[in-house]
Amino acid sequence: MAVSKEIIRALIKEGQELIENIDLYDRPYDFEPKGRYVLVGIRQAGKSYMLYKRAKQFIQQGARKEDIVYIDFDDERLLGFAAEDFDLILQTYNAIYDRRPILFFDEIQNVDGWEHFARRLANQKYQVFITGSNAKMLSRDIQTTLGGRYICGNVFPYSFAEYIEAQNIKLEPEWQYGKTRFIVQQQFEVYLHWGGFPELINYQNKRAWLNQLYEKILLGDVALRNRIKNDLPLRMVLKRLADNIMQPTSYNRLANLMQNSGFNISVSSVLSYINFAKDAYLLFSLENYTSKFVERATVKKHYFINNGLLNIFLSGGETALLENLCAIFLYKKYGERLCFYNKNIEVDFFVPDEGYGIQVSYSIADDETRSRELTALEKLDAYIPLQRMVVITFDEEETVQLTNGKIIEIIPAWKWMLG
Repeated sequence: MAVSKEIIRALIKEGQELIENIDLYDRPYDFEPKGRYVLVGIRQAGKSYMLYKRAKQFIQQGARKEDIVYIDFDDERLLGFAAEDFDLILQTYNAIYDRRPILFFDEIQNVDGWEHFARRLANQKYQVFITGSNAKMLSRDIQTTLGGRYICGNVFPYSFAEYIEAQNIKLEPEWQYGKTRFIVQQQFEVYLHWGGFPELINYQNKRAWLNQLYEKILLGDVALRNRIKNDLPLRMVLKRLADNIMQPTSYNRLANLMQNSGFNISVSSVLSYINFAKDAYLLFSLENYTSKFVERATVKKHYFINNGLLNIFLSGGETALLENLCAIFLYKKYGERLCFYNKNIEVDFFVPDEGYGIQVSYSIADDETRSRELTALEKLDAYIPLQRMVVITFDEEETVQLTNGKIIEIIPAWKWMLG
């Protein structure tokens, strides 16, 4: 069914009222005054909030609510909306108001070909702000179409620092030596298990909320968008990745595991499922620094973009959760520069251009575990001189001096993430 001007008019009005009445929390994002933006990330990461915040800023700077057009393309009234319908938004607005709108389009990836309309709006000097939940929105093809007219960025769920701030916990100087330390440790345990989706803070039954979000992403952003009719093999691939979160995994091995479980699935299908999940920001992958080109593309470590989504697969998997959380923290900071090292020795994370080696272990109280983690970093330093070596733990802290004078820092994850 075609989308009518009456529906568009209602959505424009509702969007203006939403922006006018919404209460915002303080989550910083520095918008360029004249910039147009494409913001992408997993659902519920806070992308819509960024649009609300920018719209509020315009109003605070003198714009009126009538200047705002906010359209959420997840709205069921826009089912069937196609690229050729975009002009209907401008036509409907111009029939009501005699001014140029400021445009906010949420979850626009639902409309194939959106990037051509976005480019035309930029050419016509509109101020435009766009969000989406598909990594392909940052692909080379789409960026070529947009022609450098937009500032593009990723939005992630709360970091631990943001999570602490959202809980109204103030970190005064020397906070780690007082009672605030214990409050932070308690909150970190919650964050470790349930992640940092902003809205999740308000829910008691966090697992139920996360299950619903996972189903929405899996069925809508992965299966429906990629025309997967039978989602069971997809679910099983993701379950296998969750079970092997700390291990390098080849696509061949995954396919064999699936076949041994009774699924007739090819290596190419496994690869497609993982890429679809990465497009929906469920997963990200790290390469082995020491691998040759072919192996680097096929044997990777796969992590979930949010610990809460990983946790719905696990039962008592604190070690896996801690490594996954450290992976998220490092990936947000270093992006594609982050990898792991696996050749004769295994180091969980490695940032080659900074000479930074990171091991993750829930506890190193056991002598064997302690020796393994420290020796791995010491050996890597012998191959590739490191500028910094750390072992991230749940709650242990120490400094170890090596015979060459370098040190290995043993740091609790909560302290490392707030440093």
